[in-house]
Amino acid sequence: MIVIADTSPLNYLVLVGAIDVLPILYKRIIIPQAVFDELHADATPQPVKEWIDDFPFWIKVEQAVLHEAAALLTLDKGEREAIALAQQLKADALIIDDRDGRQAASQRGIKVIGTLGVLNDAAMQGLIDLPTIISKLQHTSFRASSALIASLLADDEKRKRRTRLEELSSKVPDVEPDERDRIE
Repeated sequence: MIVIADTSPLNYLVLVGAIDVLPILYKRIIIPQAVFDELHADATPQPVKEWIDDFPFWIKVEQAVLHEAAALLTLDKGEREAIALAQQLKADALIIDDRDGRQAASQRGIKVIGTLGVLNDAAMQGLIDLPTIISKLQHTSFRASSALIASLLADDEKRKRRTRLEELSSKVPDVEPDERDRIE
C-alpha cells in the first residue's frame, strides 16, 4: 500500500501521541521533501521537530515532480508536492487535512484521508481510545466541525457498545434453539 502524507496530519498525530498508528494502519508513509521541510519550520511545535529530526524507519522522503497545474497554485508547497507525489506514485491514499488540498486531490482521483479518518481507523482497530485522543486534538490548533466530531464520537460509542455485547454474548453458554424458545 502506498500512502502519502501532508504536513498537518503528521503534526497533529505527533502532538496527540498517536503517530505510531500510521505504520500499523498503512505500513509505510511517504512524504515529499516540502513536507519534510515544513516539519522543520520555525513555527513547527518542538515535539514535532524532535520527531522529524529522528524520524522512524517507516517514513520515507521522496522528491515530487511538480507539474504546476493552475488549480494547485493556491495550495502551499507541501500540499502541492504531496498531491503531485500521490499522482506520480499512483498512491492508494493521501493523508491531508486542508479542504482545498483534499478537493484538488479528489478531483485527480486520489483517495483522501484526514487526521480524523486516521484516528477513526485506529479506533476501529482498537489502537487508540478515540474520545481521549479527540480531547487532546481539541487542545491544539486543529479545527473540525463540532458536528463531525460528535458524529465520530457517537459512532465510536456504538462500536464499543456492540463489541461489549458481542463479548458478553460469547460468554453465554450455547443453548439449543428449542430451549431458547422456552427461555424467552
